[in-house]
Parts: sequence; structure tokens; C-alpha cells
Amino acid sequence: MANHKSSVKRIRQTKTKTLHNKYYAKTMRNAVRKLRALTDKEEAVKMYPSVQKMLDKLAKTNIIHKNKAANIKSSLANHINKLG
Repeated sequence: MANHKSSVKRIRQTKTKTLHNKYYAKTMRNAVRKLRALTDKEEAVKMYPSVQKMLDKLAKTNIIHKNKAANIKSSLANHINKLG
């Protein structure tokens, strides 16, 4: 157990932040999964900007790495371009 007040507070803050970050990361993963599952190009093109915005926000706040966001956006763009 922590011996200092500040370390106890830090543990509390870390728990809260972790829960917050997990929620947004999971939401992002679900959105990406949903977009990848689409087979209609028109629908995918409509959904892509919102997913892209979500990825950029998460990268900006360091919930995911900026290169990971770039890689996901790139692979999603390729997926949409391959749709007929």
C-alpha cells in the first residue's frame, strides 16, 4: 500500500483515467470494426469522416499513438476504395 498522500491520490487518478481511456479506445475499436464490416461504399464513405475525427482526437490526447491512428485511417481508406 502507498505510504504518501500524493501517491494515494495518484493511484485514484490513474484508475479514473484508465477507465476513461479504455472507454474511448473501445468505442473507437467498435467504430472501426463496424466500418470494416460495411459492404456498401456509399455508407462507408458517409461513416469514414466521423471515424477519422475520432481517431484524430484519440491521437491528440495520447490515448492511442499518432502513427497507429494514421495506419488505421490509411487501411480504412484502402478498404473503402476497394469496395465496389
